[in-house]
Amino acid sequence: MKTFLGPLLALGLLTTTFTQAQSTDDLKPFQTKTFSGINAVQARTSGGSLTVEGGSGNETKVEMYVRPNNWNGRETLSQDEIQKRLEDYEISIRQEGKTVIATARRKNDRSDWKRALSIGFKFYTPRNTTADLETSGGSLRLAHLTGNQKLETSGGSIRLDDVRGTVNGETSGGSIQITNCHDQITLETSGGSIEATDSDGTLRLETSGGSIRLNGLKGNIVAQTSGGSVQGNNIDGELKTGTSGGSVRLRNIAGSVETSTSAGSIELEMTRVDKYVRVDGSVGSVRVKLPMNKGLDLDIRGSKVVSGELRNFDGQADKDRIKGRVNGGGARVEISASMGSVYLNQQ
Repeated sequence: MKTFLGPLLALGLLTTTFTQAQSTDDLKPFQTKTFSGINAVQARTSGGSLTVEGGSGNETKVEMYVRPNNWNGRETLSQDEIQKRLEDYEISIRQEGKTVIATARRKNDRSDWKRALSIGFKFYTPRNTTADLETSGGSLRLAHLTGNQKLETSGGSIRLDDVRGTVNGETSGGSIQITNCHDQITLETSGGSIEATDSDGTLRLETSGGSIRLNGLKGNIVAQTSGGSVQGNNIDGELKTGTSGGSVRLRNIAGSVETSTSAGSIELEMTRVDKYVRVDGSVGSVRVKLPMNKGLDLDIRGSKVVSGELRNFDGQADKDRIKGRVNGGGARVEISASMGSVYLNQQ
């Protein structure tokens, strides 16, 4: 590992170039290196954010950003003071084979926290690049990439924009946002919200304490939360979603759905039913709107069950249970509300 001390020793080696910015403003990099022949990046930092953005070029540029970790004195910290504080760190930006590796860590974790720095990296790469990123306190962002990606942060958000391939990511305290992503995405947060928009493929999204918003998705989707609400719109495929502590609102859904809540109400509007519909409520009401022009096997129960007109229906319809076939039977529809009312095709 190369170590940077004092005024930061020259970084250039054969395939690299080095420049140092004169400003400590976050919008300007403290230093920059450029590499060629790269198809992967790795980054480890204890307090900063990490970004990888793909493009059409062949070179890979790495920018390093430095600021006070607690933001105190952000506007007045001099270049000399930054260089003095960087003496407490081991920093390396290097190429190994076809991989660029950037790391920043304190030499002694017991050093004065008031001298701590937030050191982040931004990578500008070819589109076909894989990333392995880890930070304990910053956000992670990927954009315009194709490949396998691995992400981990203890306190920041995760954001994906125009990413294709297999992505696995985890944050302990931040939100998750994905837009225009494809293929296989698995993301988890322990305390933040999740928003997924205009994406398709196999999506696995989980939060322990935030809300979920889904819009314009297609494919096989699992989205679960333990403490927030769920909202979904314009989804086509197989959707499994639910919450332990909030409401569920799903509209313009085509395909198959499994959803549940332990404490809130559920509203579901289907435009097409493929294989199944499973809705499990508890103390709240359940309202479901289904297209009734194809065969369905209905099994609906609640403290009270109210339905619109059931045409071509063969079975029993009581005040707390509907069980039978519509149009000769077909996709299975199971709806229950153990302590609430169920409304089928009712305004």
